[in-house]
Amino acid sequence: AIREASYGPNHPDVATCLNNLAGLLKQTNRLPEAEPFFRRALEIWEASYGPDHPHVAGSLNNLAGLLEQTNHFAEAEPLCRRALAIREASYGPNHPDVATSLNNLALLLAYTNRFAEAEPLYRRALAIYEASYGTDHPSVARSLNNLAGLLKQTNRFAEAEPLCRRALEIRLRQPHLAEDAKQTSRSLAAILRALGRDTEAGEFDVPDDENDDEETGKPASTDEEQHNA
Repeated sequence: AIREASYGPNHPDVATCLNNLAGLLKQTNRLPEAEPFFRRALEIWEASYGPDHPHVAGSLNNLAGLLEQTNHFAEAEPLCRRALAIREASYGPNHPDVATSLNNLALLLAYTNRFAEAEPLYRRALAIYEASYGTDHPSVARSLNNLAGLLKQTNRFAEAEPLCRRALEIRLRQPHLAEDAKQTSRSLAAILRALGRDTEAGEFDVPDDENDDEETGKPASTDEEQHNA
């Protein structure tokens, strides 16, 4: 309200507030409330900076993530593709923000059972994250988890196992990733059972906490982006 009164309704700083408020609403599962704020932020940034600015790519990413959560995949896909194209043009093909867009597009393709299209995007995102951050970064663990999830969904359990193990090892070394580590451990147990190694799988079974979602084999969610004023 202060920024709208100070700068008018179409200032980029107003878009920043709209985007961040929408992100908060999305995190609290108030998706219908979040969507118009994401859309308005996108409109302001496009009008302020042009259609090919990195802020526009971030806004496209956020709106696409919300649309995926509400199963509007057909509407989300062109937004993901546009965000990827903007970032490749802005930063080059090997920037971590490009990896984020690759991951998010791959997520959408995997959700719609287009695994052959998703796999090379996951692999490229993983390579970029490893080159950018090293082999033990949380983004690398997330990317390994996503690729392992795809391989698991396509019954390529022997290929999925080492990736899932790597993701688990990274997450176990970082206390703030404890909940992610639980889900990865369950996923590894499921992979080992599919390979007929039931005894070994039991070592990775993790009891469900009351508020801990059971591992489904689905990849990690999209990366929401907030903008600081």
